[in-house]
Amino acid sequence: MELQYEVIIIGAGPAGLTAALYASRAGMKVAIIEKSAPGGKLVKTHQIQNYPGINSIGGADLAYQMYDHATTFGAEYLYGDVVDVVDEKEYKRVICEDGTEYTAKAIIVATGTVERMLQIPHEEEMIGRGVSYCAVCDGAFFKDKVVTVIGGGNAALEEALYLTQFVEKLYIVIRRDVFRAEEKIQKDIEKEPKIQVITKHVPKEIVVADQHVSGLWIENVETHERMLLETAGIFPYIGSDPAIGFLKNLPIDADKGYLLVDENMETNIKGIYACGDIRKKQLRQVVTAVSDGAIAAQHIFHTMMED
Repeated sequence: MELQYEVIIIGAGPAGLTAALYASRAGMKVAIIEKSAPGGKLVKTHQIQNYPGINSIGGADLAYQMYDHATTFGAEYLYGDVVDVVDEKEYKRVICEDGTEYTAKAIIVATGTVERMLQIPHEEEMIGRGVSYCAVCDGAFFKDKVVTVIGGGNAALEEALYLTQFVEKLYIVIRRDVFRAEEKIQKDIEKEPKIQVITKHVPKEIVVADQHVSGLWIENVETHERMLLETAGIFPYIGSDPAIGFLKNLPIDADKGYLLVDENMETNIKGIYACGDIRKKQLRQVVTAVSDGAIAAQHIFHTMMED
């Protein structure tokens, strides 16, 4: 089979876009396959303030700049939902949901993670009707309303702060009695008069009225007493899971779904690499994702030069 590309990158977050930049700049024929907008979680992030050299930038703005740069040297951007990857040793075959197939000598998996759901009654049916996993996308719909953020990590608190520009009042519900977020963000939360923090509670059931969210039952983790919060919006930020469903037919090494790689970002299957949030690592940040992408692309380039 004739190879269509030298490198196919699945996923267009910071890791994938950086890999595309480095690979195409090295002269390789590159394709990026993505099923939604380029930028990954960047487009859902209100503000980035820890990317070196940039004091503060909107997530969507940084995503666009990365996309524009990544395609400067000829990398092709293809829309597609990858459902399978076949290892044919000398080449890899990527199959999309619509039946389209692409071939390449090397594959970089950079699909990141998907938001974890609360798994409570009425959650799934209320997505888009009051349940949202993206404050930046949907915050404006809740102008002068009451909303609830679930979670105590950086993402939850950052999105809560973003939402305060729209809402009348905001609850933050956490299972523990302390946040997991960085100290600076916690201090910002304390200063915000619109925010009320409810500790040692977990969500149990969404209340629906007129086919929209109208409330949320939460339960005390110690006493098991329930309390009803009147809320028009619910934003869960309780973690995420690696998006690896399309790799189900490959004997690829993983730990709890996160792909295991060597120092070159290569998996146990020769020619298949993993970068960014999809791989097992300690720190999942934009800066570590772009590092992964650069390393993988350079290793592929040098490997092909040797062949």
